[in-house]
Amino acid sequence: MPQPRLATGFEAQRALAAALPGATEDIKWGADLVYSVGGKMFCVFLLDAGRARTCSFKVDDERFLELTGVPGVIPAPYLARAKWVQVGPKHGLAAADLDALVRHSHALVAARLTKKLQRETGIAT
Repeated sequence: MPQPRLATGFEAQRALAAALPGATEDIKWGADLVYSVGGKMFCVFLLDAGRARTCSFKVDDERFLELTGVPGVIPAPYLARAKWVQVGPKHGLAAADLDALVRHSHALVAARLTKKLQRETGIAT
C-alpha cells in the first residue's frame, strides 16, 4: 500500500483558509498571518520572509491528543488550552489530511458564531 504524500509547505493551506466562507485575513503579533471567521481565529501561520513556517488551528477535543502524537505536530503555544495544534515544517500529515483539518477548524469556529453573524458572514442563510 503506498504511503500518503507528506505536505512540504503551507501555501495550499493558506489559499484554502482564504477561500473558506466568511474568512478574513490580517497580520497579528508582528509575524502571524491570521485567518478568522466572524472575528474569531480559525487558522494561524507563522511567517518567515513571507513564507509560512508553521500552521496552527483548532481541533476537536477528542483529536487533540491523537494529533499531538503525530511527528511535527505539537500543542499550539498560547492556544493549547483551547485545543489548538501547531504543525511544523517537518510533519507526518498528508496534504489532504491537513486540508481537512483546516476546513474542520473553520467549521468548529463558525458553528460557535451567533446565527446573525453566521448569516452576515455568508456561512448560513
